[in-house]
Amino acid sequence: METRSATDRAAPAPRLRRLGRQPYGPVFEAMRAYTEARDEGSADELWLVEHEPVFTLGLNGRPEHLLAPGEIPVQQVDRGGQVTYHGPGQIVLYTLLDLRRLGLGVRALVSALERSVIRLLADYGIEAVARPDAPGVYVAGRKIAALGLRVRRGRCYHGLSLNHDMDLSPFARINPCGHAGLEVTSLARLGVRATQEEISRALCGHLCDELGYTGCPETLPAIEPLPRTTT
Repeated sequence: METRSATDRAAPAPRLRRLGRQPYGPVFEAMRAYTEARDEGSADELWLVEHEPVFTLGLNGRPEHLLAPGEIPVQQVDRGGQVTYHGPGQIVLYTLLDLRRLGLGVRALVSALERSVIRLLADYGIEAVARPDAPGVYVAGRKIAALGLRVRRGRCYHGLSLNHDMDLSPFARINPCGHAGLEVTSLARLGVRATQEEISRALCGHLCDELGYTGCPETLPAIEPLPRTTT
């Protein structure tokens, strides 16, 4: 797919939904349903959510990377990649986008997601990098944000997770993203004291800018129920 610059693909801002804390399964099904039902006129959407504890295993996921899941449930999903953890205190941003309409390739979207997190961290004086061999964002070698996407008929879902202020110990029960011994970190461990709402608002703003959207909301909406399948 040909990729254009953010200026060339300027588009109306996506609808931003704030879903609060949710179990993983219903959100996963709602993302798939929205993507399946949408058409050329359907709005792009960004979903902000915080999940109950869960390990998710991607399409290429190997069970041996689940070292000791214990009481935390494991959910098989249709994104790329291996295994990761979601839990309270982590900001998850799902990107339900029409890539064809945006003129955006998958690699370009991954880069935009990574740059959004890198810019957010720079706002707090933290130097972060992306790695070509392992998608995500890293601070001093420790992973702070994970990415995973699924594309169907030119439209994507899933997105990114950013460790804000959370219990990181469940990551020791897995090989994060399939990398044995990979350490993780969080904004709180790096000394950032901003609220989840402040971080979420800034993250969405950076992503909208990276994707070339116009008129992005400057405030977060109220928390709303999980959307139904209609578009």
